[in-house]
Amino acid sequence: MPAMKLPVLRTKALEGLSMKKRCEWPGEDPLYVKYHDKEWGVPVHNDRKLFEFLLLEGAQAGLSWITILRKRENYRKAFDSFDVRRISRYKRAKEKSLLSNEGIVRNRLKIDSAVTNAQAFLDIQKEYGSFDRYIWQFVQHRPKKNRRRSLRDLPAKTPESDAMSKDLKKRGFRFVGSTICYAFMQAVGMVNDHVQSCYRYRQV
Repeated sequence: MPAMKLPVLRTKALEGLSMKKRCEWPGEDPLYVKYHDKEWGVPVHNDRKLFEFLLLEGAQAGLSWITILRKRENYRKAFDSFDVRRISRYKRAKEKSLLSNEGIVRNRLKIDSAVTNAQAFLDIQKEYGSFDRYIWQFVQHRPKKNRRRSLRDLPAKTPESDAMSKDLKKRGFRFVGSTICYAFMQAVGMVNDHVQSCYRYRQV
C-alpha cells in the first residue's frame, strides 16, 4: 500500500508547485518556469556569469528568450564556459567553426560581437577592478525594486538602460541596445521586475 500512495503524494506536491502564483511570461514550459523560479531577478555579482548573460542577451536580439534558453548548454560548450579571456582571443578559424555549430544562433555579426565584447569586457575589468563594480553603478550598486502589477507594466527600456547602452557602445560593445540592456538588468537582478502578485517578488 505505501508504494501506491507515494506517487499520489508526489503528484500533489507537483500540483502545489504549479499552483504558485507567478509572472505570466513563463507559461507552463518547464525550462522557462525553472529559469523564472531560480534565476530571473536574482542579483548576480560574478563577472563570468555577468558576461554569460551579456553574451546570451545579445544572441537573443530578434529572437525569443526561450529559444536562447534551450540553446544555453550548447553556448556553454561552444564558448568555453563563457571564459572571457579565451573568447577575447578567438581567431577567424574559431569563429568559422562557430558559424557551423547548429547548437547556437549562427549569425556572423552576433558571433563577432561576442569576441569584441569580451575584449571590451576585459578593458572594463582592468579599469574598474571588476565588471561587476562597473555595471552595478547604473543602479547605484543595489537592486531597484519595482512595483509592477502585470506584464503590461514592464517597460522595454528605462533611463538606466539608456545610460548603460550609451556607455557600453562608447566602449566598443555591440548588440547592447537599450532594450537588450534592460533585459540584461532584469536577468541579473539589477531590477526586480517580478509582478507584485508573484511569489518570487518578495524572495528576490
